[in-house]
Amino acid sequence: MDTKLTLKLDKDVIEQAKHYARHKKQSLSALVERYFRFLVVQEDKSEPSDISSTVQQLSGILDPIDEQQIRADYTDYLVRKYQS
Repeated sequence: MDTKLTLKLDKDVIEQAKHYARHKKQSLSALVERYFRFLVVQEDKSEPSDISSTVQQLSGILDPIDEQQIRADYTDYLVRKYQS
């Protein structure tokens, strides 16, 4: 069921939105509704979710990261690269 909604917006924003809606061949109401729906979906997606079974299966395949070894390897790489 459609319900009327009154919004107060900057005049320039309204004109730009109307132009955009005409360009997209949609009503301004349809664009606003689509945007609100988008916001709600994004909010739902941002909630923590369970880890998928695929990610759980992949967990632990790689060795834990040894940051000191990575830094040492990278330093060695840079030394070899820039040595004259």
